[in-house]
Amino acid sequence: MLKVLFVASEADPFIKTGGLGDVMGALPKALVKQGVDARVIIPKYKNIKDKFKDELYFSKWFMVPVGWRNSYCGVFQYQYDNVTFYFIDNERYFCRDGLYGYYDDGERFAFFDRAVLNAIKELDFKPDIIHCNDWQTGMIPVLLKLEYSKDMFYSNIKTVYSIHNLLFQGTYDPEILQELFGYDMEPYDNGSLELYGGVSFMKGGINYSDRISTVSYTYASEIQSEYYGEKLDGLLRVRNNVLSGILNGIDYERYNPENDEYIFKNYNLDRIQDKKINKIELQKQLGLPQREDAPMIGIVSRLTNQKGMDLVVNIADRLLQHNVQLVVLGTGDRWYEDHFRNLQYRYPDKVSTNLMFSDELAHRIYAGADMFLMPSLFEPCGLGQLIALRYGTIPIVRETGGLKDTVIPYNKFNGEGNGFSFRNYVSHELLTTIEYAIQSYYNKQVWDGLIRHAMISDNSWEKAAGDYKGLYDSLLY
Repeated sequence: MLKVLFVASEADPFIKTGGLGDVMGALPKALVKQGVDARVIIPKYKNIKDKFKDELYFSKWFMVPVGWRNSYCGVFQYQYDNVTFYFIDNERYFCRDGLYGYYDDGERFAFFDRAVLNAIKELDFKPDIIHCNDWQTGMIPVLLKLEYSKDMFYSNIKTVYSIHNLLFQGTYDPEILQELFGYDMEPYDNGSLELYGGVSFMKGGINYSDRISTVSYTYASEIQSEYYGEKLDGLLRVRNNVLSGILNGIDYERYNPENDEYIFKNYNLDRIQDKKINKIELQKQLGLPQREDAPMIGIVSRLTNQKGMDLVVNIADRLLQHNVQLVVLGTGDRWYEDHFRNLQYRYPDKVSTNLMFSDELAHRIYAGADMFLMPSLFEPCGLGQLIALRYGTIPIVRETGGLKDTVIPYNKFNGEGNGFSFRNYVSHELLTTIEYAIQSYYNKQVWDGLIRHAMISDNSWEKAAGDYKGLYDSLLY
């Protein structure tokens, strides 16, 4: 049986801040269904959900060298959806509020990366593949190649390194090589870890892993360009023979309008008229006028430049001259939060701004809105548009990364398509595209066709898991 260990800094349902956590919750589960022994290992954070924290089973403890120091490492485990999850415990590093953004993140994840490699031997679980994710795990392939592979236990283990967001690279002072890893400066001097005067965990992952993957086909291509490459495009072009894009999916059990407990009225493609009940009830909840004739545009997003919020702000006043309602859910940059708050103040009958994180309200927006807005500057994969499609809420996106791969623009000549898209990152194109969507909304035949195409789109993890299994097999056979 193929054995895969996923290493990540977060995993749903225990703790997550974004898309990486969703992937770690869903992909291993889908692989287990395909006969893979898939397991996951993450840090044991202070803020792991209480309902799980008290249920974790203590496996064992050992000491882990962090440079010249030895640090305690405990390993806990938990079985969820037929997947074994391991938790690396060290209160000095992980008993804190939040997951990232600390001055010693480099040290915290240096400890974690070495602890993972030590843990698999301590637990006597030898995976065929260690699948690392994002910068926090980037030093695992480095440690494995430079040091651990000399031990017979580790000698045949292969590594896959997934880039979920190239922007965050984990770059620290070169001193960490000696201070935290006990290495000389050779990996820095030969350029394999050096990135503009620092040591980059992500560059290590890209250079030392056996295969590199990203979370969509288009993003795999985009990050090899200077515009999207975040100063690593040259290296990614050099390694493009082992770089591939595999499109993320979503959990079709969790996001299912037919049995979603959060939404007001369950529905499916045969009972699509019940989607309108969700819209009316959501309008009631948010204090908006209950108007079926006004297309409701939903945004569930971090309010940042990366998510295209500057474009939305630029067109908001012009957009709100139309007969529309805009519902915003999320938190982010203070300036954007203030702007959306002000929009609600000025257009109380058209705008509902909800500056918070609420899973329940998110589901209700996916089910109740007519359109879903996601005009990202860049988007490795994106989950919002996939969930929107599942709920028959028509996405309006910019053609980048996974948005381009999953949203097929409506073609008025043959009726094909499941959404609307625009190419250039300019607010005028966004406004024109939304206006085209609004125009289409009032043609019942067109809109019903869009909803049908949206809801039959296959973005399940089953398909993605098969692609990953193929990637693993290519490494081993």
